[in-house]
Amino acid sequence: MFKKILIANRGEIAVRIMATCREMGIATVAVYSEADRAARHVREADEAYEIGPSPAGQSYLRSEKIIEVARQSGAEAIHPGYGFLSENTAFVEACEAAGIVFIGPPAAAMRLMGSKIAAKNLARSVDAPTIPGYNGESQEDEILLQEALLIGFPLLIKASAGGGGKGMREVHKRADFLDQLAGARREALASFGDATVFLERLILRPRHVELQILGDQHGNLIHLGERECSIQRRHQKIIEESPSVALTPELRAEMGAAAVRIAKAAGYVNAGTMEFMLDTDQRFYFLEMNTRLQVEHPVTELVTGLDLVRHQLMIAAGEVLALKQEQISPRGHAIEVRLYAEDPEQNFLPSTGTIAQFTTPAGPGIRVDSGIASGDEITQFYDPMIAKLIVSGENRAAAIARLRRVLTQTVVFGVTTNIALLQAIAAHPAYSEGQTYTSFLDEHGLLEPGEIKSTEDHLTDALCAAALLELTDHTELSDPRERNPWRALGPWRMVGEARSTTYEYQEQRYKVAVSPASEQANAWQVRINEQPAISVMCTLGQEKLVLLTREHKQLRAYVLRQENETLVNVGGQTLRLARQQPPSVESTAHAGAGGHAQKAMTAPMAGTIVKVQVEDGQEVEQLQVLVILTAMKMEHTIAAPHAGKVRRVHYREGDVVKGGAVLVEME
Repeated sequence: MFKKILIANRGEIAVRIMATCREMGIATVAVYSEADRAARHVREADEAYEIGPSPAGQSYLRSEKIIEVARQSGAEAIHPGYGFLSENTAFVEACEAAGIVFIGPPAAAMRLMGSKIAAKNLARSVDAPTIPGYNGESQEDEILLQEALLIGFPLLIKASAGGGGKGMREVHKRADFLDQLAGARREALASFGDATVFLERLILRPRHVELQILGDQHGNLIHLGERECSIQRRHQKIIEESPSVALTPELRAEMGAAAVRIAKAAGYVNAGTMEFMLDTDQRFYFLEMNTRLQVEHPVTELVTGLDLVRHQLMIAAGEVLALKQEQISPRGHAIEVRLYAEDPEQNFLPSTGTIAQFTTPAGPGIRVDSGIASGDEITQFYDPMIAKLIVSGENRAAAIARLRRVLTQTVVFGVTTNIALLQAIAAHPAYSEGQTYTSFLDEHGLLEPGEIKSTEDHLTDALCAAALLELTDHTELSDPRERNPWRALGPWRMVGEARSTTYEYQEQRYKVAVSPASEQANAWQVRINEQPAISVMCTLGQEKLVLLTREHKQLRAYVLRQENETLVNVGGQTLRLARQQPPSVESTAHAGAGGHAQKAMTAPMAGTIVKVQVEDGQEVEQLQVLVILTAMKMEHTIAAPHAGKVRRVHYREGDVVKGGAVLVEME
């Protein structure tokens, strides 16, 4: 077995691999970019080496630098994790040339299965069904358009290299085809260095089901059952579970046998995943193979009891796979959700910033895989995933109940997250019934603004928690045991024997008045607007926790005061309460100046300009695309809010911009 390995990755997967290495007595070497100098995976490694600037192309994708660090540190093998160099055949060959073991498949198998086109041809050769489409050699626009017309709409344009939904476009009509083709190529080239695409018929209401496979260097190859990953946004998974409610034992055996046939034909070794689409008539079609460890591997680990990273290491070290197909007997049910720094209400716009607070629950059947902690920064340079929350139970109903509790007890302050969307999915009757198709979010309106946030039930508690903590925050007493909110004044004003302040939430104002309830410490009367007063006991805990007690019922709220607002997390949902500010000279001077057409188009987040489609002096129509920005591996279009003339374009293609930067000015 290896004595030391280098992990050519970052974030939660690097931390995950280190956990198994520690158990096996294997020393770990971390690599990091400038942006990740203080990252969790760096802190947890036995050794750490800086490999370049923040952009992945100048750090985590520098294969020669990573191999140099492996030699320098004495690492015998390299684990690539997922993403970055994990499916780069040139890197695998460079490792072999350097005498370093690559923990993954051989280059030949990776090259074959890394091409979706070649993989489909191989699948057909072993009688595995594939989706009708075009995967010919020609990449000319006109040829692809002709083939698209033969396939018919709707269809998918997909990048031949890579995965994760990158370089994929859904096209429903001919008029959109060429624009979507250009976008798919740009994203594929940026993500994988290869702009080759192919076309595929879009199957309506399918399920996305994948089979985990494991093979050694001695010809032994098995599958470990399936994962269903149907619920997706932007063609990228956000919820994964095992087993799938859609598979019968017979269908599971048939799909498993097809997965093993394809892998054996490819000469595959180590861990990998065969992905299939399952239609409403229970017909399955081979999609592609991921020649690496998957993001969602924990659900397979929880239902099989196997450590996939441990098996990867043993296989790479030349050991025989000590598992037979008949020994694989999944037990119970597991669900994983991906916690992203993004805003589902704003078309999943990535959110960057410093994590002021990150709290997750612990307990039976709960696992959290994360690469960040409170105080860490989410930057524009990498994928926006913060963590994976994984639960298991004796059956699917028990796992869903546990998932709902986990989501209500997860707190993230500092960036916007998709927790509310995950809660809405977990609480939806269709999810409980197993109606989990790839169109789930669209079918149930969960992508519509305002449909996934239901915080009104928590508003009263949030206002109470914010007001009581704010009193305490303004006290000058240094000993927390002697804090008396009643001695503080701060922004509060007296109203009889009570003190009151005003918050604004969703354009509604709420006046909160607080007065002592009795001689008992921490007992208060809280009145919101003209509603009857509420009797509340308030206790302050660690890590921004406010414990409220009402009629013997206890509620945990996390509160963070920022410059002009207070954030309150209750039941896993975060409410932003704007605090009333005194009028300023500037705001008074500009009062009544609204109503003018927007003149400056700004960057919604930090990113890189990949396309400028207008020039100074150009006339534009309403909703015409002006600039295309990329951040966290996703493209975002900046469109004209109204017809007019472009006064000035401030940046060129390739420029890196900060969030809020003015990109285009219009007249």
